[in-house]
Amino acid sequence: MEPSETVGTLHQLPLGGRLLVRSKKDWRVAVISRINEDQITISVASPRGGCYRLRRALDAAIEFDGLIPFLKVESGEPWRENFVSYDSRW
Repeated sequence: MEPSETVGTLHQLPLGGRLLVRSKKDWRVAVISRINEDQITISVASPRGGCYRLRRALDAAIEFDGLIPFLKVESGEPWRENFVSYDSRW
């Protein structure tokens, strides 16, 4: 697997853009729901069917794994190893 590289910052993604976010336990699907002058609000999908919001700075680093953007994390854990399963029927 190729190492991912930092391509830019969070404010370069458009409103409605999808990305992966690391929660306490796993990686989850998220969408940019609001862009303000000083922060970006991200809606994160929960495996139980709900949603919650995160706020991050405009200059938060993002990386790409191929065409898939994700927020950069300090641990460096690959997202493919711990991606949450939302529905086991699929």
